[in-house]
Amino acid sequence: MSSTSPRQFGKATNLGLGSGTDREIWAAMIRFLRATHPEICRQWFEEVEPMGVASGLLRLRAHSNVHRDYLQRQCVKQFSDAAQAATGRLISVRFLGPNDEAGPIEGRKAPAGPAAAAPGTGLAAGSNGSAGTADRSWTGGHPASDEQAASNHASTAEAGLPYEPVMKVASEAAAPAIVPTDAPVAYDDGLVLNPDYSFEHFVPGPGSRLAHAAAIAVSEKPGRAYNPYFVHGNVGLGKTHLLQAICLNIANANPDAVIYYTSCEGFMTQFMDAVQAGAISRFRYKFRHVDVLVVDDIHFLAKRDRTQEEFFHTFNSLYQSHKQIVISSDAAPDDIPDLEERLVSRFKWGLVTTLQPPCFETRVEILRSKAKIRGLEMPKDVAEFIAGRLDTNIRELEGAIVKLQVVSAVEKVPIDLSMAHRALGGENTSRQPPRVQIQSIVEGVTSFYGVKMTDLQSKRRQRSIALPRQLCMYLARKHTRFSLEEIGGHFGGRDHTTVMHAVRTIEDRRTSETEFNLIVKQLEEKMRLGVS
Repeated sequence: MSSTSPRQFGKATNLGLGSGTDREIWAAMIRFLRATHPEICRQWFEEVEPMGVASGLLRLRAHSNVHRDYLQRQCVKQFSDAAQAATGRLISVRFLGPNDEAGPIEGRKAPAGPAAAAPGTGLAAGSNGSAGTADRSWTGGHPASDEQAASNHASTAEAGLPYEPVMKVASEAAAPAIVPTDAPVAYDDGLVLNPDYSFEHFVPGPGSRLAHAAAIAVSEKPGRAYNPYFVHGNVGLGKTHLLQAICLNIANANPDAVIYYTSCEGFMTQFMDAVQAGAISRFRYKFRHVDVLVVDDIHFLAKRDRTQEEFFHTFNSLYQSHKQIVISSDAAPDDIPDLEERLVSRFKWGLVTTLQPPCFETRVEILRSKAKIRGLEMPKDVAEFIAGRLDTNIRELEGAIVKLQVVSAVEKVPIDLSMAHRALGGENTSRQPPRVQIQSIVEGVTSFYGVKMTDLQSKRRQRSIALPRQLCMYLARKHTRFSLEEIGGHFGGRDHTTVMHAVRTIEDRRTSETEFNLIVKQLEEKMRLGVS
């Protein structure tokens, strides 16, 4: 891909600020990215404004700080390749936010007299060979010291490399003794806010409307609507999307809000590092002096007694201060194994919502929405074809879009049903085995264990009844399209948490008991023969 000739993309060298050539260069870069890196292309790239070249850096202004940070952390290499291909020059890119200083442009005389210092830094335009850029080092989303920023800029300018903001909030070793509380947004090192994950791009369906509506309410009234807000569901159903949308909405409405978005693993790692370094006070200050704490995948707290203790006190501190707490998990609070009862109780103080797999119609809309984000036009029949084949989770839908985008770019053909069949039809795109009727599952299990359907639907909890009932629920979840609620209703009006518990119980037994695993395989084989 990188061997594509620059001449194909309209090579030009006059990059004066505001010149017509700026737009021509940017258009050539977009064409290069679509041809060689289609997977990163987004519709909002069209809104990026080229600001000219200074010190070998092409300035590109994004329309928000979130978009700038996303580009800086995800797209520097690809954009630098595109800039070199479009200009024929060895240049790199530097991304700017809407309020970042661009500095003077090559070929233009800088204004006479000492340059004004950039807002939030001690760097004057043009200092340290910066050609006028207001480079900033960041700690928790706001400028660090003048000396630190100057040092960071000097090292990157000498190397001819793009300057990247330094994210230090999640690094306990680098955190100051007193963590400032006026940071607009604080991000964990491993988690990048994705502009794609806004409420605008979330397609609610029957199984996600409550979670979606509650998330919007939380983002509009943090600390007052639902606190804590707990959302759970299987992998790839949109939990992370909702969490990031809450962060984006709060940050847009209140730029001064201190938001900390991290994973449970990030919380645990930082806690253990702080304990080992004797820096537990700084750790506590950082996590307990925020306006919004967002933690993804809280179920990883299971069996972590000491970390659970720390999170318990962090939760209490924030809750009593009326600060918003947002949590996601693969399971409901009651179903997270080895989680302290006091934490389970607190997670249920606010609102607990669940995300169910999207129905066919919702999957079609999700596909078209995600294609639009990438600047693709997806015909409805193509979306229906993919939605009919993929019903496990939303990530698989997005993977299909990426494949169609790449095939379309490589073969230079539009996305249509024929191309979709060719690109996806030869694969087993669904992880699900052939679909069966729930009645077939019940008949196979009851026959094997010698029980009746009325026993399975009863409230009896004897092992001779509970195991076949759990096995039926497990097989129904794995081999049918019924939701957790529908499966629970079929077996005596039980709720979705009972079904989730049954699924985990059977999975654990299959892993630990070879003989039981063989029994389940035999039942599944009979079902497959029944639908073939």
